Amino acid sequence: MCGIFGIVCGSRASFTRADIERVLPPMFQLATKRGREASGPAVAAAGAVQVFKSVGAPKTMLSSDAYRQFISQFTSFSVVNDPGSSKTKTIEGKIAVIGHSRLVTNGGRGFAENNQPVVTENYAGIHNGIVVNDTELRKRFDLIDDSSDLDSKIIFDLINHYLPMTSTLPHAVAAAFADIEGEANIAFFSDVVEALTLATNSGSIYTASNLDAEVFLFASERSFLEKTLKNRSFDHIRCNFDITHLKQSQGLYVNLDTGLPTLFNLVSPQIRLSESSVGVEKFIDRHSDGKRLHIVPPTAHSKTIKRCTRCILPASFPLITFDENGVCNYCREHQPQLLHGADALSKIANDARSLDGTPDCIVMLSGGRDSSYGLHYVKKELGLNPVALTYDWGMVTSLARRNQSRMCAALGIEHIIRSPDIAKKRRNIRKNLDAWLKHPDLGVLVPLLTAGDKQFYHYPRQLRKEYGVKPVFFCTGSALERTVFKTAFCGIYGDQHGQVLWKFPWQHKLQLALYFARQFALNPRYFNSSLLDTIWAFFATYIERDDFIYLYHFIPWNEDEIMSVLRHEYDWEMADDTHSTWRIGDGTAAFYNYVFHTVAGFSEHDTFRSNQIRAGLISRQEALRLAAVENKPRFESMREYASLVGFNLDEALMVINSIPKYYGQHI
Repeated sequence: MCGIFGIVCGSRASFTRADIERVLPPMFQLATKRGREASGPAVAAAGAVQVFKSVGAPKTMLSSDAYRQFISQFTSFSVVNDPGSSKTKTIEGKIAVIGHSRLVTNGGRGFAENNQPVVTENYAGIHNGIVVNDTELRKRFDLIDDSSDLDSKIIFDLINHYLPMTSTLPHAVAAAFADIEGEANIAFFSDVVEALTLATNSGSIYTASNLDAEVFLFASERSFLEKTLKNRSFDHIRCNFDITHLKQSQGLYVNLDTGLPTLFNLVSPQIRLSESSVGVEKFIDRHSDGKRLHIVPPTAHSKTIKRCTRCILPASFPLITFDENGVCNYCREHQPQLLHGADALSKIANDARSLDGTPDCIVMLSGGRDSSYGLHYVKKELGLNPVALTYDWGMVTSLARRNQSRMCAALGIEHIIRSPDIAKKRRNIRKNLDAWLKHPDLGVLVPLLTAGDKQFYHYPRQLRKEYGVKPVFFCTGSALERTVFKTAFCGIYGDQHGQVLWKFPWQHKLQLALYFARQFALNPRYFNSSLLDTIWAFFATYIERDDFIYLYHFIPWNEDEIMSVLRHEYDWEMADDTHSTWRIGDGTAAFYNYVFHTVAGFSEHDTFRSNQIRAGLISRQEALRLAAVENKPRFESMREYASLVGFNLDEALMVINSIPKYYGQHI
C-alpha cells in the first residue's frame, strides 16, 4: 500500500533546510514503489503546518512550478542582525516534513479531498493501510463526513473525538486504534502541540535518529531509510544514525524542537501529564516545550483572495475591477430589478383562463426549486389550469424526476414529457467534454456541456399549438440568478437582458460566435457529431425570439417563501450532497461549478449570494458563510453525472485540478 516517510530537524540540527530540499525528492521516489497515483507533503515550520497535494506520481509533482514555489518558502533562509556584532547571521529554525505517495484504495484520486496528507481543522497527517470499518465508525460516533470518501480520515476524526476525554495525545491515539479495524500506519501533526506523532498496528514503520544532530527520519520500509542515508547531505552525520523498527502497537512522539523521539505503547501509553494542567494545556505532554502548531487548511487560498468589500466576488472574477474603497464594478453598476408586478401577471392569467377547466397554459417543469414553486403559483395563486412540460434530455436527475412527480400528483396536473435520443445526447456531451479536457477554456465549458438542453425552447412552442393555448410560463427571470461570468470569460461585459438571452445585443452575439469559432479552430476535436446540436443550441438561445412569460419578471423571488411552500405543502425533496436548493435538479451543474470553483476560485453560488447582497436580502458575512458551504464538491451528483454521460470522473478531475489557477497557487 501507500508509501509514507518524514524528516524532523530540531532547532539546532546539523542539517540545513537546503539539505532537506535535496533529500525530499529521492525520498518521494523511494515511496513510489508502494504507489504513485497521488502525492504530497505536509510541512511544519514557523509554528504552522501547510500542505501540498498533487494528483499523479511524485515525479510529476516534483518537477512542477507549483511544488517548487511551495517548498521554497520553507527552505529559504531568514537573515537577521546579530546583536553581538555588526555582522548578520542566518536563522533556519526547526522544520519537519511528512510525505505520502498513494496507492488508491478508497476514494477516487481525482478529488483533492481524497488524497493525502489528510487535513482537518486540527490535524494534518498521512496513513498507510486500509480502515475496513470506517463506515460503521462514522455512524457509531456520528462522524458523518460528506467532504471525502477517504477511509484514512476517520483515524484523525477519532483521535480528535477522544482527545478531550483522555490525558494526552498518545492516549487519544491509543483509543482511536482500539476502534479501527484494518492496517494503520500513521504520522501526523496536530494543533495540540509542536510535535510529530507516529503510530502503527502492523509494524510497517522504520525510524532513524541522530540525537546529537537533532535529526529524525521515518519511512514505510527499512531499505528506504538505508538508501536515504546514503545521500551526500548526510555525509557529516551518517555514521551516528540508529535505525529501529517501530513494532506492532507502538507509537513515537517526536519533539520538533529537539528531534527527540519518545516511545509509547498503543495498548497502554506511558506518556502522562501533570495533574495540575488545565484547559487546553492538559493535552500538552511534559516532553514538549509547550508550543502549538497552527494547521493551515488546503482551502486557505479562498480566504486570502481579494474580494469586493461590498459583495463576495473575488479578484479572479472575469473583467472585475475595484475602486479605491475595494468595491467592484459589478456592485457600482448594479441596478435593482424592476418587476412588472402581480397585477400585470393577473391580467395575463385572466385573459388566458379557460372557463371549462381545460388546459389554458403551459408551465415548463424541470423539477428544480423555481419551476416547482412556479407550477404551484400558476395553479394555486393565478387559478389557471396548466399542463406541465418537461424536456428530459438525459441530464435531469432522478431527484428532479421525483419532485416533478410529487408536484404534478399533488396539484392534479397533466405532465407531458418530451425526450430526444438520450443515448446520442450523452455521447455528444462525452465527445465535447473529452475535447474540452484536451484544451480547457472556461468560456466554452457550460455552452458545450448544455448544448443538448436548448431544445426546451422548441417544445413549448409546439405543444401550445397542440393544446390551443398561448401563455408559456418559464419559472426564471430573477436578477438574483444572473451569472455574468459565463460570458465574461469570453470577454463580454454586461448582460442587461433580464435572463432572456435572445435579447443580448447583436454585438455581443457576434463576439460570442467569434470566440467559439476561435476555440474550435484551436481544438479541432470539437468538430464531431455534436456540432449540429451545438449550432442549433446557439440559434435557439441567442437568435430565435420567444414570447414566453418569465414568472420572476413579475413577482419577487423569495427563497424562504418558496422553500416553505415546497417543503410543507409538497414534501419537496432536497439533495443529500448539498445544503443548497439551487440547480439540484440539473445533473451538469454540480460538475461545472466544481470546475469554476477549482480553477477560478468561485462558482454560481458566489454570484447568487453577491446578487442577494446587492438586493439587500442578506449580509456579506452571511453570504460568505453560505457560499463556503455551497461550494463544497457534490460528490454524489458528480458521480451520477459521470455515470450517465459515460466518462471517467477520476481522470477528468485530474486534468481539472492541474489547470493553472486564476487566483495563483492552489494547495
